[in-house]
Amino acid sequence: MESLLTDRLSTLSHPQRMAVFRLLMRRCPDDLPAGEIAEALTLKASTASVYLSALTQAGLITQRRDGTRLLYGVNLTAAREVVGDLFLDCCRGRADLCPPQFSGLLRSIAPAAGTPFNVLFICTGNSARSIMAETILRDRAGETFTAHSAGTAHRSEVHPLAIETLTTQEHDVGPLRAKTIAEFQAADAPKMDFVLTVCDRAANEDCPTWSGAPISGHWGIPDPASATGTAAQVRQAFQQAYDALHARITAFTALPLDDLDRGSLQQHVDRIGQLNAQKDH
Repeated sequence: MESLLTDRLSTLSHPQRMAVFRLLMRRCPDDLPAGEIAEALTLKASTASVYLSALTQAGLITQRRDGTRLLYGVNLTAAREVVGDLFLDCCRGRADLCPPQFSGLLRSIAPAAGTPFNVLFICTGNSARSIMAETILRDRAGETFTAHSAGTAHRSEVHPLAIETLTTQEHDVGPLRAKTIAEFQAADAPKMDFVLTVCDRAANEDCPTWSGAPISGHWGIPDPASATGTAAQVRQAFQQAYDALHARITAFTALPLDDLDRGSLQQHVDRIGQLNAQKDH
């Protein structure tokens, strides 16, 4: 067991192999093709292949074939073993030294009963998908959740077709504005209980660590702003994005949050992300 632990730690000691592992952890439970991994980390295909092979051999990630593609995903069992063995070895399970396991109910860490949960939706520009998700959750369950959205890159305005789609669905678009995640990293920003990415590009980025250990998830939706074709077809892409987000948020707001432990809640959030899953292009 000690040899396996040291082998895995040695594999992860290489900065770029660790970057691959961290990317797959962020995208868990998704499996990614090697090409997307290489693109996200700006690696040559041959270099990415070497790193993926080393991580697979160490048992830290899994590999499966999907037609002509090889897909890679994190091996959560191995990841837990590394963390568990490391802390068992260094601190012998002392409660005052080992990190918290966050195994209790979300409400034990979140604000007191009756206070809304803070939910942050993230996409690249905060101009369409995350803005729509914020609006849907705000109007659907504003008493239980306080909805926020942000982008990893700055955009000066919300996409006009996102505004049009939301207006057609009778949402109030007055409060909407484009924001970046820096606004929610400020000292006086509200603590998030959920952080959900809604585009693959944002999920692939190495975002800052959020205080308070919020539940995280990836609900990837194709970017309607990149749709091509006639004006009607582009509008249809925005409507499809809205419908997919609405279905996931409907499932999310139906969860018995006060009765689920964090592990079960994480599994529910991950499963919701697979509803009508489509690749982000």
